[in-house]
Amino acid sequence: MNSFNGNNAKPAAASSEPVPAVSKDAPFRTARMSSPPAPFRMLLVSFLAAAIGLVAGVVAFALYKLIGLFTNLFFFHRWSADFSSAQHNHLGWMVIVVPAIGGLIVGVMAKYGTSKIKGHGIPEAMEAVLFNRSRIAPRVAILKPISAAIAIGTGGPFGAEGPIIQTGGAIGSLVGQAFHTTAVERKVLLACGAAAGMSATFNTPIAGVILAIELLLFEFKSRSFIPLVIASTLATAVHMQLLGIGPMFQVAATDFAIPRALPFYLLLGLICGVAAVGFSKLLYWVEDQFEKLPISEVWWPAIGALGLGIIGFFVPRVLGVGYDTIGDILNGQLAWKLLVVVMLAKAAALAVSLGSGTSGGLLAPCFMWSAAMGGIFAMLSNHFVPTAHLSPGAFALVAMGAVFAAASRATFTFIIFAFEITRDYNAVLPLMLVSVIADGIAMLFMPNSSIMTEKLARRGLRVHQDYETDVLSQSRVADTMEKQVPTIPANTTVGALAERMAQRDPAVARHEALLILDDEGKLSGIITRGDLLRALQENPSGTMTVQQAGATQLVVTHPDELISEAAAQMLRHDVGRLPVVDRANPRKAIGYLGRSGVMAARLRRLQDEYVREPGWFPRHPGIPAAK
Repeated sequence: MNSFNGNNAKPAAASSEPVPAVSKDAPFRTARMSSPPAPFRMLLVSFLAAAIGLVAGVVAFALYKLIGLFTNLFFFHRWSADFSSAQHNHLGWMVIVVPAIGGLIVGVMAKYGTSKIKGHGIPEAMEAVLFNRSRIAPRVAILKPISAAIAIGTGGPFGAEGPIIQTGGAIGSLVGQAFHTTAVERKVLLACGAAAGMSATFNTPIAGVILAIELLLFEFKSRSFIPLVIASTLATAVHMQLLGIGPMFQVAATDFAIPRALPFYLLLGLICGVAAVGFSKLLYWVEDQFEKLPISEVWWPAIGALGLGIIGFFVPRVLGVGYDTIGDILNGQLAWKLLVVVMLAKAAALAVSLGSGTSGGLLAPCFMWSAAMGGIFAMLSNHFVPTAHLSPGAFALVAMGAVFAAASRATFTFIIFAFEITRDYNAVLPLMLVSVIADGIAMLFMPNSSIMTEKLARRGLRVHQDYETDVLSQSRVADTMEKQVPTIPANTTVGALAERMAQRDPAVARHEALLILDDEGKLSGIITRGDLLRALQENPSGTMTVQQAGATQLVVTHPDELISEAAAQMLRHDVGRLPVVDRANPRKAIGYLGRSGVMAARLRRLQDEYVREPGWFPRHPGIPAAK
């Protein structure tokens, strides 16, 4: 829109609805947008979400079985889809070669299939939502789970959650593309697929919903929340039917020692925050080193997998998903020396493998090494403070949730997630405390990115992850409108108006438009500077009246309407200002809302956030006063 020549009479090209003409009997067009989507649209999206949830649940089960099949083929040379742990293989030194074979296959798939299969999946889903109008190519839905199954089945130290989240999101996006949906509806369907994938993988329906809200939707509205819950619930039901109803990890009763152990949890929060930042930087540093290699990127996953194979030869527990090892850690069944080895080896194997550009999830392997770190912390605390009596399993669980919560900046999700996978309510308090402390440390050292968004930030795609209500949806037109209405009589000539502007008459010179009043003082139109220039070009003598030169088909607003509604109508009709009229008497102008009025609401929010007001206590002389 151009504030100089904008015309209130002209609707935007995108709008196909006519703007009604002004008459004494018909009200002006108000600034309220057209009605929200009809209930049947919500119903349609919910039905589609239900179908997506069922399909995502089946796909998650199929991926689980596919990983089992490849693991059995490569490590045990047998045809079986039962899930087996690669750490129990008997390949000897050949265990070094097997991951490299899988890495080479994934490299070829990424080169000649789609590069979107590289990485752990969630950043790619975020990119589709934020920068590609929630459109994901069909081949991603096919190649991502296959590539992940090959990478994990050949020993990759990954989880299945990232790939299934991206795959579920791709399914939701494809459904949205197949039907006539809006970009917002397609985003909701993509998020439904991602939430369903997460829920079906870990049997965590609540965390799946919150993950989609925190990392994909960045909103909390009924239009998205209802379909999300439906998709997540049905996907979890599929998981229960196919894989059982129990939690992901069977954890024995654990003493979280609240409130006695609070000082130790505070210290653990600091350690988890530093660990989250350190691992994030390590992962992307390794990625940078692969970028410097003077060979084709086809070979990078194979090279990373070769490094994994070497680590796996000495520490077999790093191979594969490692759910069994995570269970052992949470139940306190590993000695501290083995915990140290697992923590260092798994973190190194994950950084080398994922940094090489292969396909696999980040969540489960991070859980393993961070849980090991928490267990070590509890054992060391018991050694140096014998009266502490801390449970290694309890601290392992809390660290497991806190590290990834801080690294991903999805703290609420992983507080709930860690609770859901164990079903132990006593874990909630320490999880909350340690997670938010760790998140604070991550915010301090990584203020503009996370392990999820760093990849996008490096490509110039900045992701704003903070969620807040739009101030325009909290302010009324009456709060920022000009109450001194700029008006002009309808019989004024354009020549006379031009003369007043040339003389810088303050009543007219500072406004981009003037409201036209008829002989009875009622609103009959609006004239902008653009209208004035065109009228003078057509009628150089300036005898045309402002009523003839201005617009008589008006878009108006009311003082009790939200500024967001008024601003949306400005955009929709390509106008730069709106007359504010009395709702009971729509031809009575009581105000004027321009762009400056819209921006005033944002200025008020900035002032509320940054301007410090006088307090009860005297201000310290060294602190400058707010301006």
